[in-house]
Amino acid sequence: MNAESTTPAVTEQNGGAGASAGSAPETREDHLVTTLHSLSLPDRALDYTATAGTVVLMEEPEGEEYGRGAAYAELFSVSYVAQGVEGAGPRPVMFAFNGGPGASTVWLHLGLLGPRRVDSGDAGSPTAPPHRLLDNHETILRDADLVVVDAMTTGYSRPAPGQKPDRHHGLTADRDLIAAFIIDWLSRNQRWTSPIHLAGESYGTTRASAVAAHLMDRYYVAVAGIALISPVLDFGTIVFSEGNDSPYIHYLPTYAAIAHAHGKHEGRLLQDVVDEAEAFAEQEYPALLAAGLRLAPEQTQEAAARIGALIGVDPDWVERADLRVEHLAFLAELLRDQGLVTGRIDGRFTAPAGNGNSARMETDPSIDQLAPSYTAAINQYLRSELEFSSDVIYEIMSGRVHPWSYKDFENRSVEVASDLSRLLRKSPHTKVLVSHGYHDAATPFHASETVLAQLAIPREDYSERIRIEYYEAGHMMYCHEPSRLALSQHLSEFVTGAEPAGTDVETDAAE
Repeated sequence: MNAESTTPAVTEQNGGAGASAGSAPETREDHLVTTLHSLSLPDRALDYTATAGTVVLMEEPEGEEYGRGAAYAELFSVSYVAQGVEGAGPRPVMFAFNGGPGASTVWLHLGLLGPRRVDSGDAGSPTAPPHRLLDNHETILRDADLVVVDAMTTGYSRPAPGQKPDRHHGLTADRDLIAAFIIDWLSRNQRWTSPIHLAGESYGTTRASAVAAHLMDRYYVAVAGIALISPVLDFGTIVFSEGNDSPYIHYLPTYAAIAHAHGKHEGRLLQDVVDEAEAFAEQEYPALLAAGLRLAPEQTQEAAARIGALIGVDPDWVERADLRVEHLAFLAELLRDQGLVTGRIDGRFTAPAGNGNSARMETDPSIDQLAPSYTAAINQYLRSELEFSSDVIYEIMSGRVHPWSYKDFENRSVEVASDLSRLLRKSPHTKVLVSHGYHDAATPFHASETVLAQLAIPREDYSERIRIEYYEAGHMMYCHEPSRLALSQHLSEFVTGAEPAGTDVETDAAE
């Protein structure tokens, strides 16, 4: 049974839930539509409301004038609230967002968390039009209410009239905007005593860590949990730049996993390949790169042969690269003899190469093959099922957020590991779930592992408060059905505090 609207839409404007009785009219105009739905789960019916639309955020004036100021942003979100659910206490609420910067939250919304999910297909079998939505029996709405929000200039989020969007296009300003939205939502919906969870993907994990720390630092709001899906917590570990060897080291286990996916390690278990690559990356590889010109020619050749065997490419190509394999170059090289390029977001995906001699992949087949189904689904879903429409374009992925400002990180790496560490030290009940895709060549799992192991927290907190899971897929591991089921269960356990159920829904990562 599809999740269809069963009551007329209710539109709230000119302040909506945020206006107080007897107050003077405000200049804000929220555009919110609420519809009632029912999802047939295998064991019960889940009734819920969906409130879609834009809310106007106000800022206090600077200087000596305190109180309500001018509108500065109109953020788009969809809030799902379960109806008639009994529990021992206030129901948890999860705030979710994707990253980019420049990505809307359509991916987590319709790929993993929401009560409806897109039928996108997977590597080797992306779905063809017409695209459709399916009921999501594993939705997080079973265990927590859900708010998916789009960052500035993504989705339908835009600056308030007279404001400029670029003021929000940067790590700190974006952090403050999303935190302000969360505070506003908790107040509007009287949910201050609900356990609060944040879920971010990709740069959304950077945002989630920064927002969670800001909520505690600025507002004394302690989140119950942070789900980091395909995380990047320190850009110095993944950004290839002159003189920085860290990305070459951290990407190598991912290269090996992708090579395994394309038959370069025939007869071997994926876990064995990953373990070997991680051991090499941690023990031998750093010393080889540090030696540089001090390596004898035969030592360089031996190292190139070892790396080539691990990542499935010609050792001569590795040697010409000075043992340093950049990720876009690798994705162009791995299947060059077959005339194919390999996906960055998910290395299991491939597409024909436009130029067989190109030094780097020209486009990402994983995004190219998945995005059309998400684009069609969100535009149809918002209008036909949630009864919300807008004259502006729903920006699935927007380049208009660039340049993205990291002005607070001059002369140092952009990182939020210090934010996450500070939060965990301040808030003893906050827990973290980390989800890695083995075939993710955007945010490699080894980089995240290394950063998490260096957090400035007590050793027992690392082992007891941080849960790390792996999936045999890429950045958006939920397009792989076994991984989607496993991640959904892990999120459910994380939000409810249940003990891990075991290996019955684990992915076939060792096969």
